[in-house]
Amino acid sequence: MNSNTFLDKLSAQICADFPDSMDNLVIVLPNKRAKVFLLENLKKYYRSSVFAPEIINIEDFIQQISKIRGIDSIELLFKFYVVYQEIEQTNAQDFDHFASWANMLLGDFNEVDRYLLDPNYVFSYLKNIEDIKHWSLDPEKKTDLIENYLAFWEQIPVYYKRFYEVLLEERIGYQGMIYREAVKLHKEFLNRNNKVYYFAGFNALNAAEEKIIQHFLLEKRGKVFWDIDKHFIEDPYHDAGLFLRRIKRNWTHYQYNPFEWIVDEFGKEKNIQVIQTPKSVGQAKIAGQIVEGLGEEASRLEKVAIVLGEENLLLPVLHSLPSSVSSLNITMGYSGKSNPIQILLNKIFKLHLSAIRRSGKQYVVYYKEILDVLTNPVLAQIIAPDEVIKEINDRNLSFFSLKRFGEWIDSDTYPLRRLVFKAWKELTPVEVLQNLIEIVLTIKNSLNDEVHSERISKTFLYSSYQMLNRLVSYCQRYQFIQSYDTLYSLFKQVMDMSEVSFEGEPLEGLQIMGVLESRVLDFDTVIVTSVNEGKFPAGKSINSFIPYDVKREIGLPTYKEKDAIYSYHFYHLLLRAKNVYLLYNSQSEGMDAGEKSRFLTQLEVEQLANHNVKYITYSADLPEKANELIQIPKSQLLQEELKRISTTKGFSPSALSNYLRNPIQFYLQRILRIREVEEVEESVALNTLGTIIHNSLENLYKPYKGARLTVDIIKSIQSKADEEVQTQFEEVYNSDKEKIGKNLLAFEVAKRNVYHFLEGELEKLNEGDDILLLELETELTYTLVDDRLPYPINLFGFVDRIEERNGVIRVIDYKSGKVASTNVRLSNWEGLTLDLKNDKIIQLLCYALMYTKNDSTQSVEAGIYSFKNRKEGFLFFGVNEGRNNVNHAITQETLALFKDELVTLLLEILNPDIDFIENEL
Repeated sequence: MNSNTFLDKLSAQICADFPDSMDNLVIVLPNKRAKVFLLENLKKYYRSSVFAPEIINIEDFIQQISKIRGIDSIELLFKFYVVYQEIEQTNAQDFDHFASWANMLLGDFNEVDRYLLDPNYVFSYLKNIEDIKHWSLDPEKKTDLIENYLAFWEQIPVYYKRFYEVLLEERIGYQGMIYREAVKLHKEFLNRNNKVYYFAGFNALNAAEEKIIQHFLLEKRGKVFWDIDKHFIEDPYHDAGLFLRRIKRNWTHYQYNPFEWIVDEFGKEKNIQVIQTPKSVGQAKIAGQIVEGLGEEASRLEKVAIVLGEENLLLPVLHSLPSSVSSLNITMGYSGKSNPIQILLNKIFKLHLSAIRRSGKQYVVYYKEILDVLTNPVLAQIIAPDEVIKEINDRNLSFFSLKRFGEWIDSDTYPLRRLVFKAWKELTPVEVLQNLIEIVLTIKNSLNDEVHSERISKTFLYSSYQMLNRLVSYCQRYQFIQSYDTLYSLFKQVMDMSEVSFEGEPLEGLQIMGVLESRVLDFDTVIVTSVNEGKFPAGKSINSFIPYDVKREIGLPTYKEKDAIYSYHFYHLLLRAKNVYLLYNSQSEGMDAGEKSRFLTQLEVEQLANHNVKYITYSADLPEKANELIQIPKSQLLQEELKRISTTKGFSPSALSNYLRNPIQFYLQRILRIREVEEVEESVALNTLGTIIHNSLENLYKPYKGARLTVDIIKSIQSKADEEVQTQFEEVYNSDKEKIGKNLLAFEVAKRNVYHFLEGELEKLNEGDDILLLELETELTYTLVDDRLPYPINLFGFVDRIEERNGVIRVIDYKSGKVASTNVRLSNWEGLTLDLKNDKIIQLLCYALMYTKNDSTQSVEAGIYSFKNRKEGFLFFGVNEGRNNVNHAITQETLALFKDELVTLLLEILNPDIDFIENEL
């Protein structure tokens, strides 16, 4: 690092003050990270070997003075709950409800103590405010709800006093309490030793810290070294100097002593690039490109820092770094919420918790929750889930028992399956956690140490392992964690609070850190991501019972002070840097949106003469057209495939309709044979409902194929209809016997459709119709030969029913959608096969053409029965011959005219000069 860095100046000062021995020196820094860098800097100033001074961070220093050990927020919550139960006795809420407000109250306790306020005064003030809000209420009209609400505010000082006493007895505490106790004991602490204390690199101090440090200065046992540029401290309105201006103005020490150090670095020459790009991942990619573009500097990457305004960008940034980065040091915690292992454990927890809450006899799971687990990238390679995923999709399983896959789960080849999917119903909370620990260990054993990405996975696994072991110890110590809901609530809190720590070599390679980790450190090149409002600065977050105006009055920090802290960190990053890259998300709407940070605007408005600021916009290359229609030319290979299909299986009427609807859909489905991905239908889709009705009618009529239908036959069919629909529903859609919600309605619709169809048959038979059932669900084929076609073309189709009614052959197709009589009427033959609105006519005439291929003299009728248009009954193809005259007979003349039109359509499909072009929807 350059000689003008803060740590270099500090090292030079220490060497001047302690040239021979640093045994009596204690250096207090804002964080632990800076210790290694300070020691490295000190080496430059001592020619002979000396013992390093004690270097400690401020929180450990305060714990030394108070002799109280700090505990984490979860254990603190448990301790508070024990105190709360002791005070409230039978009126105590359960832990879940308690946790929803207790964390916020503990935050207020912490702030009140850190700023050395009288808790009785503060909490009585809050109680009085709430009383004033309800002053207009007649005492007799106060409801229990209001009484309980006001009683809560009365109880806050009681909670505080008792909780403070309990923690003090155990010599443990939260940060504010430790500070309050340190203030009581700091004079005694100073008298017990003869050491000198150097406080370096601080900015915002709370009241307790100010009191302790000022006493050390007064006793001439300490020095304070600030790091502030004159540009910020001399400007009365600049937020970056807000706290240090106050200290300089208010501390007695600075009325008689110089304020060290005010530097002049910010105004020096700097190259600043402000880069905007849509979305967060874009910033990660650009950060990688910037590092790659450093060229010769890449060999000295320890002078380069990537500061992540949003910690979730860590993994995208790591994946975007060039291969030339041989070493790096990650000095930041990665949030447990983004840990892929903890995300997986959370999904497993939700799967089982939902199954337990359903509280049926069987352990029933929801398909989305189990697919979330099965398709998780951490598990997918280890448990081979394809078989189960296929079964769930094929059988449309939305809710089902895990017993269905018992054999798959219990496979000895994949022990992890049993750990993940065995029922939790009989397990205690500790056993649940131990099961999750087993899952973590099994995943760990499946990893390969040689693969770099799997080494990162082990870091995530170790963090999850530690988190689960902490939870086990909590469950064993605190008896109120009995329910799965409480355990899950606790699991989520610990998950949110936990951090993944990465190991690295601090003094080598590229430095990747969070905003707070950058304190005290200086770099030549700084790349800062997520310089957006709400992230840098963090913005308003009112997580307190104490209102804003009360905080202002009693001297507690508000969001304004928090913004000033971020301002100091931002400008400190820029202070000694020569090259600065500030990246922000320019996407202003939708998910992952962001607004340009006020710091960037401030930088622009207050631009200094030596600052070379460039504004760069990175955006995806946008095509001139938002959506270009797909166009597939008919290559030689494609023409050969068309010939192969035409002369073997052939085309069905639905394939021809597909072409008219969208040639690209025809190309994908009929030529490339790409099918849509099978997905679970939570509620029955229209085409599935149609299949259920088709299959039911086919099976009900099958025994009577070739017979003349009678009233007795139809009544016999009616008696079996509901049972057959039930069978088809289970086979085609879902095997669950119990039907609920939309599926129950769909089931009833299927039954009603079959019922009304049979009632129609009965009515016609009673009117004297003579019906001979010839065929059911039969395949028809036809080879179309024409001089205009390059080769004979095969056609095929499946007809739902062929009957002879009153001496006329009728080819019938069932439709579950709505079809009107106008859809099967033809006025003009020209262009028949080139218009999608004629798709029903094309289908019926194709069936008629296929059916009459062996008997050219035969006249037939072809029609549709639409279940959504029962009133019109059978809708037969007809040619309009005048205003009210329709000819339904399909003769050889009719078919000859149709063949001409059909050849026109087929010639277009086969024409090598006409591309397959997507239709605009």
